[in-house]
Amino acid sequence: MIHPTALIDPAAELADDVRVGPYSVIGPNVEIGAGTVVASHVVINGPTTIGRNNHIFQFASVGEDCQDKKYKGEPTRLEIGDDNVIRESVTIHRGTIQDNSLTKIGDRNLLMAYVHVAHDCIIGDDCIFANNASVAGHAHVGNGVILGGMTGVHQFCKIGSYAMTSGCSLVLKDIPAYVMVSGNPAGARSMNFEGMRRRGWSKDVVSSLRKAYKLVYRQGLTLEQALLELESMEPSDALQIFIDSLKSSERGITR
Repeated sequence: MIHPTALIDPAAELADDVRVGPYSVIGPNVEIGAGTVVASHVVINGPTTIGRNNHIFQFASVGEDCQDKKYKGEPTRLEIGDDNVIRESVTIHRGTIQDNSLTKIGDRNLLMAYVHVAHDCIIGDDCIFANNASVAGHAHVGNGVILGGMTGVHQFCKIGSYAMTSGCSLVLKDIPAYVMVSGNPAGARSMNFEGMRRRGWSKDVVSSLRKAYKLVYRQGLTLEQALLELESMEPSDALQIFIDSLKSSERGITR
């Protein structure tokens, strides 16, 4: 399971069936769960915890010191969940003490080649980051988010669940849940209604979210006025995700 040219620190903890390819380097304070595959020429530093059944492709750098100039070598962490695919040359950095000392990635995410996840980012489940997408420090990304290739996300931005960016988008403000954006700087275009249909969401839910989008983006209302209208609508779990993403915005939402 472990190629003879791989270098694994004695203080690393790997499940019995973890596979490690040629010339990979795994440092101390690294834990890797069962079923995970680490390809050749991968570098994993700690403290880092990686869950079960992940596949990390060649030349990835996982759990390295961050690029924040304030970082002075403090012990910070990276946590990665289960069933993630981390493709070639992806870089994922640990957190900083200026935040919660933690970078965290959930389950079932696909990070395509050359994706960068910076320090203190929190990434949910079932996301797809296309080639060269980069997420700057302290950004929070919800569940089911799709970042188009070469998308750039500014530090401290929040991207709500099921949002989507087109290729080469520059995200400077928060993106509410479900909203599709594009451009430089990114502007809101619609909601990801096709993604809702593919997930089998009911017509009533899609119709409700369409109305919610129009209240925020098409009626000329302030955000405060739109929130009052949204909270008077028939409640649903899907609508509440949208409302919560609006309320949690600190940088202002993408318009």
